[in-house]
Amino acid sequence: MIILSILFFVTALIYSSVGFGGGSTYLALLLIWGVPYTIFPVIALICNIIVVSGNSINFIRSKNTNFNLLFPYLIGSIPFAFIGGSITIEKSLFEILLFCILLIAGFFLLIESKSFNNDQIKINKIPKFVSIFIGSIIGFMSGVVGIGGGIFLSPLLFLMKAGYPKHITSSASLFILINSIFGIAGQLTKDRVLDELINYWPLFLIVFIGGQIGSFLNIKFLSNKILALLTSFLVLFVAVRMGIRLLA
Repeated sequence: MIILSILFFVTALIYSSVGFGGGSTYLALLLIWGVPYTIFPVIALICNIIVVSGNSINFIRSKNTNFNLLFPYLIGSIPFAFIGGSITIEKSLFEILLFCILLIAGFFLLIESKSFNNDQIKINKIPKFVSIFIGSIIGFMSGVVGIGGGIFLSPLLFLMKAGYPKHITSSASLFILINSIFGIAGQLTKDRVLDELINYWPLFLIVFIGGQIGSFLNIKFLSNKILALLTSFLVLFVAVRMGIRLLA
């Protein structure tokens, strides 16, 4: 548990620095550590909520959140995050899905890091039905696997030039928070032993500490570009580790 806690701390620290929760990497770590398959999506989602809650509150207080940008994606994602979370899939299929998600997300984050090179960008108006459709797809995938989905939404918004960097970052945090809540609601419709969650309370405490430090680093020290690169390398490393596990 000590090594796992350290890895959760590092994950929370790095991901929170770019406004993410780290759900995909928590899942991979729990899978590698042999945590019971029935509960680790809930553990990852709870950690997500703990990490992004502080960022979300800070973004709202600083008035960096563009709710007009965020709402259409939430309209699509909320019901599908719940539906996806309520679906039970085999562990072998879950591992393949998680590997694919990590690999895609890592490359998406590399793309996102390049977007910070542009100080001046032209904002495009995205049709609401397109935003709702994108939100639905991300919400469903997030619910099935047990992540917040911001790791996909944020790079997509950058690619589409849907908003300014500070608005995209804040939207991703709130998207993760709300998606994770509804993802847990869906996950709790399944048969599982929730009593086992108490055994993993140190992970919840450690990601809270890591998340607070990561948020501070983002504000005081490192550039968004460097943080996005660090996060992408972390995601790709975990994806490769999972790929090796699948092929073994």
